[in-house]
Amino acid sequence: MAAMGTPSRQAILTLYHNMLRTSHSFSSYNFREYFVQRTKDTFRKIQNESDPEKVRSLYSEAVKDNTVLRRSAIVNQLYGGWKLAVEVKDAEKDPDVIKERSDS
Repeated sequence: MAAMGTPSRQAILTLYHNMLRTSHSFSSYNFREYFVQRTKDTFRKIQNESDPEKVRSLYSEAVKDNTVLRRSAIVNQLYGGWKLAVEVKDAEKDPDVIKERSDS
């Protein structure tokens, strides 16, 4: 396997943007919030790292995670469940809205 150079700032930002977009596409509130936070934590680690070899390693791990994240988001969208009360706007005005499906 050929040695890969340290990823550019633009490549890291593009991956961050793609992972955040994918994380926001989960229909389930808990998964969505978890993966948004996990993505932010991962890229904070990359941002605070000064060793180029470690940055390369973290970046390649994030690329693999992005692939898994995209597949998981698709499956979650296919089998979305009921919306939670925290997701529904104006829930106190119309409690029947809580019974909406998140994939509908």
